[in-house]
Amino acid sequence: MSAVQLKPQRRNRRSHPWIFASEIAHFPAPDEVADGGMVEVVDAQGRFCGRGFLNRQSQIAVRYLERAADVPVDYQWWLERFQRALEHRERFLGTEIHTFRWIHGEADGLPGLTVDRYGDVLVVQLLALGLEPWRQVIVDCLVELGRPRTIYERSDAPVRRLEGMGEQVGLLWGEAPPDLVQIEEGAARLWVDIKQGQKTGLFLDQSLNRRHAARFAAGRTVLNTFCYTGAFGVHCALAGATSVLNVDISDGAVDLARANGELNGLANYEVQLGNAFDLLREFDRIGRRFEMIILDPPAFAKSRSALEGALRGYKEINLRAMKILSPGGILVTCSCSSHLSIEMFRDVVRDAAQDTGRSVIVTIISPGRLGSSN
Repeated sequence: MSAVQLKPQRRNRRSHPWIFASEIAHFPAPDEVADGGMVEVVDAQGRFCGRGFLNRQSQIAVRYLERAADVPVDYQWWLERFQRALEHRERFLGTEIHTFRWIHGEADGLPGLTVDRYGDVLVVQLLALGLEPWRQVIVDCLVELGRPRTIYERSDAPVRRLEGMGEQVGLLWGEAPPDLVQIEEGAARLWVDIKQGQKTGLFLDQSLNRRHAARFAAGRTVLNTFCYTGAFGVHCALAGATSVLNVDISDGAVDLARANGELNGLANYEVQLGNAFDLLREFDRIGRRFEMIILDPPAFAKSRSALEGALRGYKEINLRAMKILSPGGILVTCSCSSHLSIEMFRDVVRDAAQDTGRSVIVTIISPGRLGSSN
């Protein structure tokens, strides 16, 4: 197998799942291995580090797949990775949960791959060029282990362009899916648009957070901004919120959020079309207050160069929310910007609180971390 040789690396880079182009001292010639092919990785002294996908077109030049020299990457390898990820989810969620993120890319040792399960419908995203030669193997593994009715592809994320690929959407296996798929998430029933909705149709990585936030909603007036499907709002309404107002700038999102309220028979639930920034300012102007506010905006920092502007955006939205949050209220604030660290986000919230003269207790909930500070 052709090899990529690294420049001398800092120790903390050795376990990272990615190798950036700037870290590589020597690439194999294109006639030895094409982009998307598999290469071995050796360090500056020529010692074996692992194997992974090569892509000279991307800043992420290699994505590690396997670190052991004597383990072949074949159908059985893929099947075992899928099985291990499934067992991990079932260990924490239980076998009775049928809507969850089955494969979460690098976290499951499958870089660039997302598989979301909505009952017997699987939605797949292939976001790395190196996955393309394994497309049929991936489908076969999902069929063998998941026994789905449908496997649908939503490889339409802009990040594919950074890998030198176009968008790809459509049926991969089984029956054509309906326009809307109905799922259960805890006490909530939700419609999911897997064909045209954001990402794979629903942000399943927020599933536990939605249920956790709802625990604090009973007896409170709730504002759910950037509501998309209204899922946060549905959970809060079912948990006993006095009222829930969902806001989104998208007509399609508002229609879906309204449909989810009707699906759950909610009387304490309202949906409004509007720009969240503008509405927060307007609510402050007229003196309207809420006892719980949820901020779950889209990523403000989609690249490192956009981080400075994103920090201003996150501070602005949190500051506006704090101004209309009743004393003793709860602010559920989220970020899905990968370039924004937990520490940076915490500082943004603290700065917003300082500028509004509010005293806050910040509780951070993230993978592997739960902590509070004043």
